[in-house]
Amino acid sequence: MSRLTITLDESRYRALKEAAVQRNKTIGQLIDESLDFFGIKSRAQAQDLVRRARTKSGLSDEQAMALALDAQHAMRQTT
Repeated sequence: MSRLTITLDESRYRALKEAAVQRNKTIGQLIDESLDFFGIKSRAQAQDLVRRARTKSGLSDEQAMALALDAQHAMRQTT
């Protein structure tokens, strides 16, 4: 596991430390859970997620591309 050094203001650090104690977790565990909550994934996790979605969708590559392009076109028309 990699180590990381971050700088927080003192009040934020104390709040994070207190939250970890209250939840019986480490600060690292809280940060890891927060990253999961916000959808931060490694490239391998993201690729696996896409692979599983493709498998479940039952769409061919051509159908998936057409659906994606239609969604992109519709989104661009709303902005």
